[in-house]
Amino acid sequence: MPTLPKPTPPDGRPAQVIALCNQKGGVGKTTTAISLGAALAETGRKVLLVDFDPQGSLTVGLGVNAYELDSSIYNLLMDREQDVAEVIQKTSVDGVDLIPSNIDLSGAEMRLVTEVGREQTLARVLHPLRREYDVILIDCQPSLGLLTVNALTAANGVIIPLECEYFALRGVALLKETIDKVRERTNFDLQIIGLLGTMYDSRTLHGREVLQTLVDGWGETVFHTVIRRTVKFSDSTVAGEPITTYASASSAADSYRQLAREVLARCHVE
Repeated sequence: MPTLPKPTPPDGRPAQVIALCNQKGGVGKTTTAISLGAALAETGRKVLLVDFDPQGSLTVGLGVNAYELDSSIYNLLMDREQDVAEVIQKTSVDGVDLIPSNIDLSGAEMRLVTEVGREQTLARVLHPLRREYDVILIDCQPSLGLLTVNALTAANGVIIPLECEYFALRGVALLKETIDKVRERTNFDLQIIGLLGTMYDSRTLHGREVLQTLVDGWGETVFHTVIRRTVKFSDSTVAGEPITTYASASSAADSYRQLAREVLARCHVE
């Protein structure tokens, strides 16, 4: 199991920046960002969620109207004078803040291409915020483009949500290749925290075989926690809440609490 570096900000508190990344869409990445963030907040950690997807799913999933934003992550990337305090929003979950996103972010990739140090733009935005939060979770877009490279460059570690079906397994090698390139060129300390099996159905042979294949190939890098398929996730998204508050006593909520404990242990967050 990899040991992540433990950066220590000037105020002495540990800070971890974690990118949730998978170039395949529909794998439960945004749901994991929201629910893991809420579960971490339940442990007393101060959490910042960064929506780094032009679709704005994380923003909408927390009950924020992405079409009515005065400012978003796009403004922070493109305007060095933009006050981050004007962009960060409080959420309905105690201890969880949000940097929202909307379709404006789709224009950032093209504009960043000509910038010097374009891969470090998000790292510049997040650097002062490491003093304010214990954990920063970045919800990446389903792509391996410049925005995702920015997220990986800004992060200490990566969590890879992976749907428990064979087609989802095919892209993991390509994603690992991208992570390795980022580690070699722009972020020497980047580590894979773990692979997370999502949408798991233990009643099907297919699901069990895919999960076993994942464990056989990646060993202890695979989280012990598995997120099972349930309609409660869709219902909580419509409600604009994490599963930990929408269905607090459910097994789905407990799974994310268990995942939060695993993440804290692997990242050595005190």
